[in-house]
Amino acid sequence: MRVLLLAQFYPPNIGGEERHVRDLAASLAKRGHYVAVATLWQDGLAEHEADQGVQIFRIRGLLQRWSGLFLDPARTHAPPFPDPGLTASLRRIVVSERIEVVHAHNWLLHSFLPLKRAGGPRLVVTLHDLSLVCATKQAICRGELCSGPSFAKCGGCVAHHYGAAKGSVTLATNWTSSWFERRLVDRFLAVSTAIAVGNGLPGGPTPYEVVPNFIRDDVASPDGGQDERLEGLPKQPFILFVGDLRRFKGIDVLMAAYAQLDNVPPLVLIGRKCHDSPTHWPKNVHVFHDWPHAAVMQAWRRSMAGVLPSVGPEACATVLMEAMASGRPMITSNIGGNPDIVDDNISGLIVQPGDQAGLARAIQAMATDEGLRQRLSDGALQKVKTFMASNVVPQIESVYRGVLARERPVIAAANQLQRGSP
Repeated sequence: MRVLLLAQFYPPNIGGEERHVRDLAASLAKRGHYVAVATLWQDGLAEHEADQGVQIFRIRGLLQRWSGLFLDPARTHAPPFPDPGLTASLRRIVVSERIEVVHAHNWLLHSFLPLKRAGGPRLVVTLHDLSLVCATKQAICRGELCSGPSFAKCGGCVAHHYGAAKGSVTLATNWTSSWFERRLVDRFLAVSTAIAVGNGLPGGPTPYEVVPNFIRDDVASPDGGQDERLEGLPKQPFILFVGDLRRFKGIDVLMAAYAQLDNVPPLVLIGRKCHDSPTHWPKNVHVFHDWPHAAVMQAWRRSMAGVLPSVGPEACATVLMEAMASGRPMITSNIGGNPDIVDDNISGLIVQPGDQAGLARAIQAMATDEGLRQRLSDGALQKVKTFMASNVVPQIESVYRGVLARERPVIAAANQLQRGSP
């Protein structure tokens, strides 16, 4: 098959979604498919290159010319509506590379929708977030879990998140684009049950499947020598948190829970500093920023257990899989896709989101009960096989074959999209 993956960011930009798309592209290429990736051009990167048998096309849109529109001018993203420049570039790639299946992963999808034709490439979309129903993608409204969309509430939320002008445009265009997505996409892939339900896929007009993120089969065996950053880790066994140091990940809850405990191992945090990151840390907490992935995997091997106490609905946290592949049991919260990955008291411990006392008890148990850790470690190594590339990538291939064999009436919706009205 000839497959085009759409991802607004791609390595060397780091992040779980970027690694997922890169690993999917490389896995498909190794399995004999022609694979191309269309991603947004970033300063200093080649417009076209080959990597691991994958053709990478970095394209530019009209909106990228105005860097002031973006919070981070070095990380311009795709808009929630078709960008004419991106659409034109995607048309050229689809034609020149004779693409059969387009597999989109985020808002770059919107610039492909005007090209969707009944006789053209099939369109598969992986939902890594709640973007079909939420313009901020996470269903968090002013720091709290959102109870559901409504025009007035969403208007205030996006204005707070993006600013009044950008927020109103983002909300209107995302809702409009979502209407077209549900009618033009051939198959949705939700990375967890929570993402499928949260996006309203059950009972909707588009077929869908739950296909999780995956990790490479050899992810727990990082290449290269020991990273010098590891010298800063505690010499004794420690508990490890990996991820953005923000409230969504439960970092405030974790700090409050850890501060209650005495005589427990050090707590190591490796992640990106965010606008809502704490400015002070409890005693025996070690904080490191922006480590490369290989160094993070080496840190997992030195740890005794991990913790991810999210208070927001994680879609499908790859960090849980990477810890489990390293034989490390996880403490995580019962929210989003986390329970799809960790089985309570079998491959890890699950606590309620925001429960400081429950999290403190789980950390205490994990730190002091060696028998518990070993039993959960064995369960983690068994469960994580479900999320290996050798198991998940064939499921994605099966989806491609299914959509190629199935016709879907898209002409009316495509014509409406060209006219600009639902």
